[in-house]
Amino acid sequence: MTTLRPSVFNPIAAADRLTVSLGDRSYDILVQKGLLDRIGKELTPLGLGPSAVIITNPIVKRLYAARVIRGLKAEGFDVGLMVVPEGEAAKTMQWLNRILDSLVRTRRERQTSLIALGGGVVGDLAGFAASAYLRGIPFVQVPTTLVAQVDASIGGKTGVNHRLGKNLIGAFYQPRIVLIDPLALMTLPLREYRAGLAEVIKYGVIEDAGFFEFLERDMLRVMARESDSLDYILRTSCAIKARVVSADEREGDRRRILNFGHTLGHALETVTGYRRYQHGEAVAIGMVAAAGLASRLGLAGKTVVGRIRNLVQGAGLPADLPAYSTTALIHAMRQDKKVRDRRIHFVLPTQIGKVTIAPIGEADLRAFLREEAPTARRRRPART
Repeated sequence: MTTLRPSVFNPIAAADRLTVSLGDRSYDILVQKGLLDRIGKELTPLGLGPSAVIITNPIVKRLYAARVIRGLKAEGFDVGLMVVPEGEAAKTMQWLNRILDSLVRTRRERQTSLIALGGGVVGDLAGFAASAYLRGIPFVQVPTTLVAQVDASIGGKTGVNHRLGKNLIGAFYQPRIVLIDPLALMTLPLREYRAGLAEVIKYGVIEDAGFFEFLERDMLRVMARESDSLDYILRTSCAIKARVVSADEREGDRRRILNFGHTLGHALETVTGYRRYQHGEAVAIGMVAAAGLASRLGLAGKTVVGRIRNLVQGAGLPADLPAYSTTALIHAMRQDKKVRDRRIHFVLPTQIGKVTIAPIGEADLRAFLREEAPTARRRRPART
């Protein structure tokens, strides 16, 4: 069992320009209003080359693509555009191949940058394509959803899903820069915004009790997307993620704390065919379940469980396990990339701001899942 204590960190000091420190792979994260109109100006000093291809989805294309293209062309970039489906339907080998085919057909060279304009799926897919094409071309993250701005765009995890599990095929490939415009969140549907708050809550649980307390106190302002509160949660979340990734790029030890809520969350996404839950909704259920599991094992008090549940529900997120087959969930967790030595590992809160990582025996896990949903009609999910 590995106990991971929070580092000394003052979220008030979080700035609008942060750095992920990884030697020659280091890059900045910018959190500034109006960045969508200034992407060309921000990329020019990086010396990325004259060519760029934007990967986006239909909704983000309609909202923001013209502005981004205009800004890039104003700085002399030759700009291409490729649109992939919205949501997890795009996160497949088939769509990866379509992107690569397009790059080959249009004879894009190593001086071409791929720009991910959209949410976590777009970022994961574009980043994986960038890692593979010509053995690696520059990659830029321009996240437009909350979950992508605070989590998915930072850290270099790229990839696609396999039918047996989420994110099983991919690579670590760091972007050259992450450009976050908080104003993009003003057009985000409420359900997607709430889903992103799960990742924000996660940071308070794993690393920063003061940040968690802020969320407990000011969730109504956060939910209203009040400007100061929104800037605060973006910069604080990004600062925590940057610190963790800088300390452990490839999830050797410390970075594993970022998986809080994701072991069960990914399993829920898999068994429901990526159709029932937003990613953050599944993570929210996973966080509450992980807290309950920690309590069952004597690692956390009921107060910790109650505070996490209350904050999740206060953000309008689901907290209870659905009526799904325990066997199917455990099977999906066994397929997860976080399994080590054939054992399922959970990130478990011991108090707010402090977590431990431990393997959980199947008997204990099965008993806990059945206890959490005692009235559930257990059934095997339909084939997807």
